Amino acid sequence: MKWALSLLFVLPAISASKITLAQNISTTAIIDFALVQGADSGAVTKFLGIPFARAARFALPVAIPVYLGPFNATAYGPSCPAQTISASSLSRRSELDSSPSIRSLIARDTTYSEDCLTINVIRPAGSKPTDNLPVVVWIYGGGFEAGDTVTYDTLGTTVVTRSIALGTPVIYVSMNYRLSAFGFLASAEVARENIGNFGLYDQRVALRWVKKYICNFGGDATKITIWGQSAGSISASLQMLGFGGNTENLFRAAFMQSGAPVSVGPLAKGQKYYDFLVSQTNCTSAASTLKCLRNVSLDVLTAAINNTPNYLSFNGLGLAWLPHVDGTFLQQTPFAQLKAGKFPKIPIVAGNVDDEGTVFSLAQSNLTTDADFTTFVANEYAPAATAAELAAVATNYPSDPTVGSPFDTGSSDVVYPLYKRIAAFQGDIVFQGPRRNFVQTLSGTQKVYSYLSKVLKTASVLGSYHFSDIDTGLLTDYLINFVVALDPNSPSAPGIWPQYTTAAPNLYTFTDTAAPSVTNDTYRADAISNLLALSTSYPV
Repeated sequence: MKWALSLLFVLPAISASKITLAQNISTTAIIDFALVQGADSGAVTKFLGIPFARAARFALPVAIPVYLGPFNATAYGPSCPAQTISASSLSRRSELDSSPSIRSLIARDTTYSEDCLTINVIRPAGSKPTDNLPVVVWIYGGGFEAGDTVTYDTLGTTVVTRSIALGTPVIYVSMNYRLSAFGFLASAEVARENIGNFGLYDQRVALRWVKKYICNFGGDATKITIWGQSAGSISASLQMLGFGGNTENLFRAAFMQSGAPVSVGPLAKGQKYYDFLVSQTNCTSAASTLKCLRNVSLDVLTAAINNTPNYLSFNGLGLAWLPHVDGTFLQQTPFAQLKAGKFPKIPIVAGNVDDEGTVFSLAQSNLTTDADFTTFVANEYAPAATAAELAAVATNYPSDPTVGSPFDTGSSDVVYPLYKRIAAFQGDIVFQGPRRNFVQTLSGTQKVYSYLSKVLKTASVLGSYHFSDIDTGLLTDYLINFVVALDPNSPSAPGIWPQYTTAAPNLYTFTDTAAPSVTNDTYRADAISNLLALSTSYPV
């Protein structure tokens, strides 16, 4: 617990008056009784690797109660243990190299530790506690399996630097949260302890930290927007739904890229992979298998986790580790909670790229027949579905490549015979459908903006792939505008991005060939509606 010792160490020579004088230095901030030393980096100042909580394995995080003594915050803290994301079995592995985001998740080579709950602040250089700048809090993606904050250092730096150039400076915050089994272990055993969703709790404790301390860095605690992509975007939406829709006033808005509330069921749904870990770690005969898992070595547990499916393996988006209904943080299935109207009435932006499923559909090349497709759908998404329900999915997502994903590319990009079919299905059931359900539900009660990106459509067989809006910086100006004014529109952004309503389901649509335009959110209406019904009936 090296960082814990540093926080508890007080230098007797530092007096209150000297701390006050030090606060005038642009690279320092004070939190409680601690002088935090950051570092300038061009137009920004970075405060990195600040611990915000302690967490024992498979236990809820406990916030740092008070900060004492000086702390050097000039380097990112260790990343949380993550699942190895392997693409070695893919026949078209090289296609993934077109995405910096995907490469970073596959080639993850960072220092990691179970002592990983740290937070980072990037602010405009020279900011003062009295500046009251709007704040954006980034939640990284990675399928709830991988990810870290250091990977997105350039992203955070770019957002703050661009905000300065636009004359509307903002502060960027990012936090580490626990991943894979460390963050989302689920089973009847976990449920009996009334815990679960450790990663979501990590995020919530980090948001409380931001609310409490961001003013010390020059931020406005009343102007916090949460922002995420992929699993980070799903996380942002679940922070909206957490504790029955109680945000604790920790944020006033949410900006979500490629992720919305998905249909997840109770903790017992994770039993299969819990039991697998128990078997792999020789905990089967233990009086308490959960206690045994808490005490096995990190190397042994990590090796077992790495033997479970990841999102680039055959299972695709049939994830092994993801949030579940625990009765406290998630009190009911997200779809049911949305239908009941238990969500905060805050402004949101939520959108998709056009070909969300392609990245996750490269590893199923052994599937060749209609029966193979139906079996994949059943096994990974709806094991209890009826033959009629599965037949409807097969009808709505035919083998004809001209209607598959990448969409609107005719007979091109056929990596293997069922590739475009599986990509269309996975993209719709996990991303397009949940987003449409989310924005349609919220649009009658609050400001809602939605978008669709078709950029990079013809650049590779992945089309407008998951991560492409992040890789291209497509939404940077819109994000900054929204964080500052709760409206993505501004003179720096071309066109008018209208709100999304039930009567006018407007999508601000981006392409490679023209300025953004407004289209209707009606594509594949029957097929997506069918998938939403399937997900509602069979939460994962």
